[in-house]
Amino acid sequence: MKPSNLKTKYMTRNDCYTAGRKITPKGIMVHSTATPGVMAADWFSRWNKSYKVGEINHQACVHAFVDDKEIWQYLPWNHRGWHAGGKANDTHIGIELCEPGGFSYSGSTMVGYDVKKNEAYFRAAWKNAVDLCIFLCKQYGLTEKDILGHAEGHRQGIASNHADPLHWYPKHGESMDTFRTAVKAALNQSENENGLKLALGDIVEIKSSATRYYPGGPLIPPWVKDTYHEVTQITTSGKEVYKGGKHSVLLGKKVHKLTGNVSAGIMTWVDIDVLNLISSGLKEPITTDSTRKFYRVQVGAFGNRENAEKLMKELVRAGFKAYVKYE
Repeated sequence: MKPSNLKTKYMTRNDCYTAGRKITPKGIMVHSTATPGVMAADWFSRWNKSYKVGEINHQACVHAFVDDKEIWQYLPWNHRGWHAGGKANDTHIGIELCEPGGFSYSGSTMVGYDVKKNEAYFRAAWKNAVDLCIFLCKQYGLTEKDILGHAEGHRQGIASNHADPLHWYPKHGESMDTFRTAVKAALNQSENENGLKLALGDIVEIKSSATRYYPGGPLIPPWVKDTYHEVTQITTSGKEVYKGGKHSVLLGKKVHKLTGNVSAGIMTWVDIDVLNLISSGLKEPITTDSTRKFYRVQVGAFGNRENAEKLMKELVRAGFKAYVKYE
């Protein structure tokens, strides 16, 4: 899903844009600006100029700038940018993270940078960068493994010698590895138009009103609605799956509604819109190891199964791990 704060305004006067060279994106390169206090929207007036006619004293252009509030796209994603200073320009989308104000630089060292004061800014900008990478990964069939920082690109011989963003991330306890982990976690979720998010291992049921697995797909047998199902796949080759024009997930295992027993499932792609979330990837632990002990809290006992399931769904929506056990 496209980030809601993503805005587009191409730098049509920049020589990079007018060169008109295209790429097939194979990865994403993350940079940071090393220009304290200059936010994403400010870069348009700074860089929407031509070096050839003497309007600017350098040649550079990236696909997007990110700050704590906005994401500004300044080049088409499939346009060859000038951001890496090496071969990565031919393969990677370039993203610049804007840095907060209130400090200066000595070489590549941040001088007077207040970590505590800037923590909120950093987290918001980090999240916007993660959200943009998720969007681009889904659009171009990429994964978190296809994301690298400028400094990593230099070590790989595909970018110029820069330290970013690794001169900044560690100050807040982060790295490119943790950035990729955040992207990976989000890619392992699927979301429908109504905001229902599903992840691998989630337990769902098919709505009683559903007739087909997806528009134009097979009819749903009655017994399929009498059991819960586990989400076992949400992407193929890094891309979301659409069946009959609808965003779908693969239901590969079935879970007995009363006992929680797991068995082979329907192995069918199903439209997210016909699913209800029962449990967020968590069902009763099943083990034959007698040495393991589990501590559980019972929140209700019901003579009616529908009432029990209603409470369970409310607990799941509130963020608790819940299941129904029949005794």
